[in-house]
Amino acid sequence: MKSNCEMCIFFSYDAEYDEYYCQVNLDEDEMEKFLRDDFRGCPYYRLEDEYKTVRKQM
Repeated sequence: MKSNCEMCIFFSYDAEYDEYYCQVNLDEDEMEKFLRDDFRGCPYYRLEDEYKTVRKQM
C-alpha cells in the first residue's frame, strides 16, 4: 500500500514550529525513512475521511 502523508489522519500541522509531522510514535529506523521521504507502504496510513461518521448515521 502506497501512502500519501498529506492525506493521512496522523499527519498534523504544528503552528508553533510551522511544520507538518507524523503523530505516530515511530522507532528510529521508521523515523529515518519518514524524514528521507522514503516511507512507502506505511503500515500506519489511514485516509482522513471526514464523512465516515455521517455515513454511520444514515
